[in-house]
Amino acid sequence: MDQVGQPAVQRDDVRAWLAAFEHALAARDIAAVLDLFHDECYWRDLVAFTWNVKTLEGKDGIGAMLEAVLDHVAPENWALSEAPASGGEEGPEAFFTFETRLGRGVGHVRLKDGRAWTLLTSLSELKGHEERKGRRRINGVAHGAHPGRRQTWLDERWREGRELGFATQPYVVIVGGGQGGIGLGARLRRLGVPAIILEKNARAGDSWRNRYRSLVLHDPVWYDHLPYLAFPDDWPVFTPRDKIGDWLEAYVSIMELNYWTSSTLVSAGYDDAAEEWSVTVNRNGEEITLRPKHLVSATGAYGPPKLPELPGMEHFKGTQLHSSAFGDGGDWQGRKCVVVGSGSSAHDICADLFENGADVTMVQRSSSTVVRSETLLEFGFKGLYSEDALERGITTDIADLTTASMPFRVAPRYHIPLWQRITDHDAKFYAQLAAAGFRNDFGEDGSGLMLKGLRRGSGFYIDVGCSALIIDRRIGLKSGAAITRLTETGLAFDDGSELNADLIVYATGFHTMQHWVATHISPEVAERVGHCWGYGSGTTGDPGPWEGELRNFYKPTRQKALWFHGGNLFMSRFYSQHVALQLKARMEGIPTPVLGQD
Repeated sequence: MDQVGQPAVQRDDVRAWLAAFEHALAARDIAAVLDLFHDECYWRDLVAFTWNVKTLEGKDGIGAMLEAVLDHVAPENWALSEAPASGGEEGPEAFFTFETRLGRGVGHVRLKDGRAWTLLTSLSELKGHEERKGRRRINGVAHGAHPGRRQTWLDERWREGRELGFATQPYVVIVGGGQGGIGLGARLRRLGVPAIILEKNARAGDSWRNRYRSLVLHDPVWYDHLPYLAFPDDWPVFTPRDKIGDWLEAYVSIMELNYWTSSTLVSAGYDDAAEEWSVTVNRNGEEITLRPKHLVSATGAYGPPKLPELPGMEHFKGTQLHSSAFGDGGDWQGRKCVVVGSGSSAHDICADLFENGADVTMVQRSSSTVVRSETLLEFGFKGLYSEDALERGITTDIADLTTASMPFRVAPRYHIPLWQRITDHDAKFYAQLAAAGFRNDFGEDGSGLMLKGLRRGSGFYIDVGCSALIIDRRIGLKSGAAITRLTETGLAFDDGSELNADLIVYATGFHTMQHWVATHISPEVAERVGHCWGYGSGTTGDPGPWEGELRNFYKPTRQKALWFHGGNLFMSRFYSQHVALQLKARMEGIPTPVLGQD
């Protein structure tokens, strides 16, 4: 075994393939390049070759891409990396570095029968526009005595805060100051791209603090770092709501971000002639017009809260609210509460109400994917995001690249058997849920929670305690019957039953991002942009045709200079680098021909 825990012969196999690949690319011999790929093959490119986030499938797709881009990309200096990668079921795999005419990148390859099965290329920096870090870091002070010197670091920060958006315009405006907007803002600042982040709340982190009090991140700490600044090594495995809120607020300060609180987007329109946006912002009650070159929506994967339209809602005499507006179950002690929905928020709110002494019933409208947290840590995260992984040299960057290296087309082959193992491991748990009347699924093809999240962003719950309450009947469950109407005192169902309620919480999800675009920009732009999120799997909530990448996220859209960024903490962290590099290139006037954008 060599120093990265992989048989030396496997490393030699990858090294030989990489050398042949480099030689064929340098010779512009596309036929020779394609001979190095397996008959079933995938090349996932993150900005490095295509100025897009795009997966090419099959030799025809890869060949067409190379025909279009190879001469101006001019890739070279391919070298095997020492980052640890173990051989999988298909064959050896390894990380590598490379350069293009304009930048430097990292990548990953999996071989099958000596030829490339999957290939990842990811741009990591632009030549001549590198981040000022390491040996490039700024000095921070001009030593010596300078008569008349007035500007300190604090003076400069105040000056920038006073002028940006007024005397000078930002190059980018980011709408949304949660983890997505903050992470992207940090990347842009490191690249010298002037940006303003708009946050509707009074403080950074309030998007977390203002949710229900019991909220805790369901993903583990190793998966949830922000760019550049990892959580301390004593950080809890699962981060409480207020702790992550405080971390985000500190991050904004440490990273010196231009962050406008109590600021909401009123409207935005793009001026084709001026090639800039006119963005109207309400900041603390004052309307301000910003004129950035680019507008980024970082408000999440979806749009505003979605409430069902049920007959009789106007007659209900109790309280109705969306899950996003639910705060504290302590207000409902001893009262009857109904939560409509069976995803993550529904479970968390039911548990919070129960713990505060409420009489709670969950109304399950459709089946959900549930998995025990302990089981998911062991089967889903342990290999890449865990203390075990760190001890094997799997850093967050390596784990992120490994995750990104798997094409969406191939992912179900790995996820279906994974979820079958989870099903077998927790067979008793799932039998108990079924006996309580809870309808569980593992996705339409059995590929489980992670792919369901990528396809539709909803319909799942990582169990941190609520499932036991359902199994033990301490939380009521109404399943298998549809709500027909609301009465003055509760909900009526199509099986003739009724549920009385003082409070109804609708954990019914959110509108699509198109709704956000239609509301804040225009219906015409929303139609032009099209569906956001999902990759065209043809499953519920993710209509075809097949796209192979998340639609409209992290890449150029059909509306010039409009971008979407967000997702969970992993996705926000990882893809913020690629969004920032695309924006930096445009600011510097670097040609960015986007492959595959109609």
